[in-house]
Amino acid sequence: MATLDDLKKRIASVKSTQKITKAMKMVAAAKLRRAQENAERGRPYSEKMNNIILNLSNGIPDKENAPKLLSGTGEEKIYLCIVLTSDRGLCGGFNTNIIKKAKAYFEKIFIEGKKLKIITVGSKGYDQLKRIYKKNIIEKISFKDSKTISYLDAEKVGKIIIENFEKKEFDVCTIFYNKFKNVITQIPQEQQIIPLKNSETEKNSFDDNYEFEPEQDEILSNLLPKNISTQIFKGMLENSASEQGSRMSAMDSATRNAGDMVDKLTIEYNRSRQAAITKELIEIISGAESL
Repeated sequence: MATLDDLKKRIASVKSTQKITKAMKMVAAAKLRRAQENAERGRPYSEKMNNIILNLSNGIPDKENAPKLLSGTGEEKIYLCIVLTSDRGLCGGFNTNIIKKAKAYFEKIFIEGKKLKIITVGSKGYDQLKRIYKKNIIEKISFKDSKTISYLDAEKVGKIIIENFEKKEFDVCTIFYNKFKNVITQIPQEQQIIPLKNSETEKNSFDDNYEFEPEQDEILSNLLPKNISTQIFKGMLENSASEQGSRMSAMDSATRNAGDMVDKLTIEYNRSRQAAITKELIEIISGAESL
């Protein structure tokens, strides 16, 4: 049984932890609002860019000579997966959910006998994947020193992807991230960006006819590299909001659990103290009676 001093120390320790988790919850709540606004603003832009590119691709008469970033290499032998996670922990199941989604995709690739290459963006993703997929990881990227997410960071990742594609290092590229829904819910996503693949929500949104100047091929050659960076930037913005929401939820639970633990330890301390006092009284009474 723990002594009174041990219980006192444990209560003080849990209270200190509770202060930290409460402070982290408040910081996450303050950051969440701006991150959520940025994620919501980024969605229409990235979706519209995808729609414009799909519209342009519909107007290309010779599909075989379309830009490779749009149509792909014509093969599906080598897959490149970009796993976007955070550089910091203490955010509940945020990183784990992305990794689960990515691992399920990896298993499908291996079952089909295809080759897998991985680029991790965020140290937590690398830490979880290196145990099993270290041989498949060709590059690890971290933006731990960046205070805020910027398009330049996404562009760095985009350039690495395009350079590898031009060297014919892969055929299909897919990114993984968490889409922010609310503080409690973040939905893991997989999005194919090379060759460009329209989502279910976009299938009926590019039926309009447009006239383009200059020609489609010239516009696509400029838009496609930017679109890759844009889609990665969107994923990073969604991740940022999801991370803060998940951290806020996790720290709220931790604060409440710490409070419950303090209550239990306080009851245990009071019982032990009462037992010690009762024991001393019995010893005093027994000694007095013996005299």
